[in-house]
This record gives sequence, C-alpha cells and structure tokens, in this order.
Amino acid sequence: MKTSPSRRARLRYQFDKSMAAGPIALIGWLAIISLIIIVTAGIFLALTGIAQDGGQPMSFVEGAWESLMRTMDAGTMGGDLGWDFRGVSLFVTIAGIFVFSALIGVLSSGLEEKLSELRKGRSQVLEKDHTIIFNWSPSIFDIISELVIANESRRKPRIVIMARKDKIEMEDEISDKIGKLGNTRIICRSGDPTDLYDINIVNPQTSRSIIVLSPESDSPDSEVIKTVLALVNDPGRRAEPYLVAAEIRDARNADVARIVGGKELQLILADDLISRIVVHSSRQSGLSGVYSELLDFDGCEIYTIEQPGLAGKSFGASVMAYESSTLIGYCDSDDNVHLNPPANRIFLPGERAILIAEDDTTITAGNGEIRVDRSVILAAPARVSVAERTLVLGWNRRGPIIAHELSRYVAAGSQLMIAAETPGLEDEVKGLKLASNNLEVISRVIDTSSRVELDGLDIPGYDHVLVLGYSDHMAPQPADTRTLVTLLQLRKIAEQAGRHISIVSEMTDVRNRELAAVTRADDFVVSNKLVSLMLAQASENPYMAAIFGELLDEDGSEIYMRPITDYVAIDNPVTFYTICLAALRRGEIAIGYRQQADKPDPRNLGGVIVNPNKAQPISFTPEDRLIILARE
Repeated sequence: MKTSPSRRARLRYQFDKSMAAGPIALIGWLAIISLIIIVTAGIFLALTGIAQDGGQPMSFVEGAWESLMRTMDAGTMGGDLGWDFRGVSLFVTIAGIFVFSALIGVLSSGLEEKLSELRKGRSQVLEKDHTIIFNWSPSIFDIISELVIANESRRKPRIVIMARKDKIEMEDEISDKIGKLGNTRIICRSGDPTDLYDINIVNPQTSRSIIVLSPESDSPDSEVIKTVLALVNDPGRRAEPYLVAAEIRDARNADVARIVGGKELQLILADDLISRIVVHSSRQSGLSGVYSELLDFDGCEIYTIEQPGLAGKSFGASVMAYESSTLIGYCDSDDNVHLNPPANRIFLPGERAILIAEDDTTITAGNGEIRVDRSVILAAPARVSVAERTLVLGWNRRGPIIAHELSRYVAAGSQLMIAAETPGLEDEVKGLKLASNNLEVISRVIDTSSRVELDGLDIPGYDHVLVLGYSDHMAPQPADTRTLVTLLQLRKIAEQAGRHISIVSEMTDVRNRELAAVTRADDFVVSNKLVSLMLAQASENPYMAAIFGELLDEDGSEIYMRPITDYVAIDNPVTFYTICLAALRRGEIAIGYRQQADKPDPRNLGGVIVNPNKAQPISFTPEDRLIILARE
C-alpha cells in the first residue's frame, strides 16, 4: 500500500521528534535500570539478613542506601567485610559501573549532537512574534535592511532565515553587506524550505509574518508554491491565519499559488511589478521615486487603519480632514481595496481608511483651519493623445510584459523598436502578444554598447528610451556594467544632438545606481530593490499587494505626474489644501509633487515629495509637477 506525501511527512516529523528526544529517553531507561538494581539489592539484603562481618542485619531502606552508594562510587566496597556481603557489593558495583559509563556516553553523544546542530543551523527556533524569510536571493539584504527600520519601535524583534545554505556562510554575508541591525537579531537556519520538518524548525506557529523569496534555481516558482503548500497544510499548524508574502516570477503560476495560499497569501509578481513600473516611469520621468517612497520604511508609507471619526463623512470631506496624512482610499467590510472612490461616497462604520503617512502615530484628523484659495484653482485643460516612438535597448524575460503593458497606453500609430544582442530576439518579437493594435513592434539585433550601431538607430528621434539589462544571460554585476556602458553612450549622443532624450534604465543592483548617476538618465528602476521593498511592506501590511495591484492596473486608479500649472496659478505660494481641492474637483487625489530645482536629495528620489503638509504654503515653478492618483 502506498503512503501519501503528506502522511510520509507526518511520519517523518514524528520519527525525527522521537529521535531528537533519544538522549533523554536513554537517560530515563538507565535511571530505571539503576533503580531496579538498587531496589533488588535492598530487598535481597533485607530478606537474607546478609551483613558485614560483625554488623547487624539491614532493613530494606538501609540495604538500598548501601547499594546506592556502591552504584555511584566503586571505591565504597573497598572497606567491606565478609564474603557474602562482598559478593552482593561486587554485583551492585559492576552494575553501577556499566550504568554510569553508559550515562557518560549518552551525555557526551547528546552534547556533541546538539553542538553539531547549532553549527549546522539545525536546532529548533524558540522565538515568538518573529518574521521568517524562506530561501536565499540577492533581494534578502534589502528586505532585512527594511525590516530593521520597521522594527525600531518593537521590543526584541527577531528575523529568522531558512535556506539551503550553510548557516555560517549566511551569517557572514549578512554581516558583510548590512550595516547596523539596531535592536533586531538575525537567526539563520540551514534546511529545505519545501520540507515540512525543516519548516517546523523555524517555528512558524508563533511567527508574526512570513516572506517566501524566489530562490536561485531552475524552477523557483515551483519551490515557492511548495513552501506555501507545506506551510498552510501542515497538520500541526496554528488555527489563526498566517500572514505570508511570496514572490512569484512568472504570472502564469499566480493562479496556482493563490489556490494553494488562499486568503493567507499576498502574492508579489516580481517580473510583472518591475515591468509595469518601468513602463510607467518611461512615460513619466521620476515616477519610480514615488513608488520607492511609498514602499520604503524610511519615508512615508501606506497604512490601512480604522478611523471611526470618518463614519458618515463623504470621501472628499475626509481627504481634506487630514493635514499631515493623505487619504487615498478605503477597505470595505469584505477586505476589498478601493482607491480614489467618488468624492461623495460615504464612509461606513468598520471600514478601514487607506492613508499615506510618515508613521501611524501621526495619523490624526485635523481640527484646525483649512486654508484654501479657490481663486487660483484652474479649469482642467483638454488632453490630446498623440502617437509615440519608444526604443528599448537590451532584452530579458520582462521584455514581453513591458511591450504588452506599453500597448495598453499608447495612441494609435505608435511604434516600438526593440534593439538587443539576444539569441532568438526576432522570433520572440514576432510572437509578442499586445493589448491593442495601436503599437507597431519592430526589432534589430545589434550590440547595444557599440556607439556605431547606436548611431544607426537615430536615437534623438525617439520620445522614450528604455534600457533593459541582460539579466537572463549575465550575472547581476556584468549585466549592470553592460547597462552602464550603454547609458554613457546615450549621454554622448544626447550631448552631440543638443537635445534632451528621455531615458529610463533598469538596474539589478542598487549599489550601481550611484555609479549610473553620471550618465544623467532621467530615471532608474532598480529591480531587486523594488521587489525587496514590496515584500517587506507586504509582510507588515496584509493589504499592500492589493493596493499596488490597483495602482499599477490600467483599469484602476494610477499615479500620474502632471504640470502643476494645469491645476493652480503659481504666481504666489499655494497651500497643498488648495491643490487637493483642485484635484478633487477633477475626481483625482493629490498625493505630492516633484520639484525640478536643484535641491539636496539624499534619498535619490529625483525631487519627489510625497505627503507634504497641507497647511504650509509652497512656492512652485512652471517645471514642477503634481503627483496625483487618477482613474483614466
């Protein structure tokens, strides 16, 4: 008869638990054997009346005590007199030597086994309210850094990592690549994140949240799904739901993952997320800085919390009620996310507000005066869609998603040129699936780092240029190096043409972004960084995946950057309250602005300011842009 995989896992778990208790069980058996010997010798001495020469017969208690002394110390029988008594003492002493020798061996073996477990990272985790990270990837360092910031206000926070990697090696890499850990303690364990027994080593039953990374393997999505399956179907799991954030690379595997994880799972489609942000950033320079600010624990974040004071108020009035926070939507009683609802929509009791704030402690509805200058609010200008020419230099697995996403936004007659040095590029381009017929796609196989071949593309004639890394065929560092060379060539081309070229580049490693700043590209999308930020946020906020799903969906409310002069007159400083009202009149929500002036930008957000104080007057220039949430 065949045994099912789940039953085999349970049997193995029970067997390993019994093996783990081996030394304790052996010590117990040795204690029982010793007790039997002592009791037997005591009874024998009491019944037979055997005693030392010249001594009185012993009672059971006295005989048992004498036997105990000889069991523990072989030298005790050296002073015994009388051969009958010596015979009993000899038997008890030899038995005692056997028992205590075995006891020392068991203790030594158990101690050695426990030390070996500690060295190998196989000992049981006893922590509670900890964050668990399964698998190892380059994203793990950014995730840990973000969680360290999020944990600053917590008492004794712990992050537990399990991966198919040596414990010491993991600890050394974290120590080398992450600076201060603050009050957070990192615990590493070696094991298979798809194995039920290994998963229980990190004690998920008492965890606060769980992050499942996409591992560096041939079938990463399959391993992620199997880990989630093992978590939620563990026969010994807790009754309350887990908070699981998992990374999936291929969107085709998303439905299976959702079936497995159910409502306990927040799915982060890594390639889909990066591709959409690349497209949005290419059409609106600086937009990646907005996404980074919303995802970074070091700045403003998105919170979903109950605000009883909003019950019975319209959404428009509620937006104007916050001075230091920005209301962008709500979660209904069924936990569905709604961003930028109609201004006259009334908040119901028990609904959660979705707000952008620096910290949840700063979220309070203001009671002060709302200063609004209605005289500077302008009528909405007419917008005309025109055909665009977009150039993509480089290619990877996210390229088809980018092309499909781009085809959803461009006007009829638009063109996409894909130029890369990738095997099978032309066949792959011919098989691209687009969302509309508005976009014509053509391709050329060239060396994207060659100036001669780049000149043949007439790059100044394109409206947008996207530079993708060759991450499918190169390691992260060589891929970023190739991207940097291409960006430097584009910089020289723009300088010689005497015009600005809108360039957005994908980078793999965040450390290369500072090097890339010399290329003067308009925007950078650091793929690993964004995925890490999203996973870290999802592990803290169970609504985060749904919120960003709508922000990046053409059918939902999306983030746009538009000229500030389309909304208000800027002859004099304007409060953000006034700007918020101007946006509300158009069915939009103002969440920040981007100033073009050269000002200190320590966080490399490209001048982006999210969630400004609404009461403070702000001076703008015609080049500045308003960041809004709109449904188009």
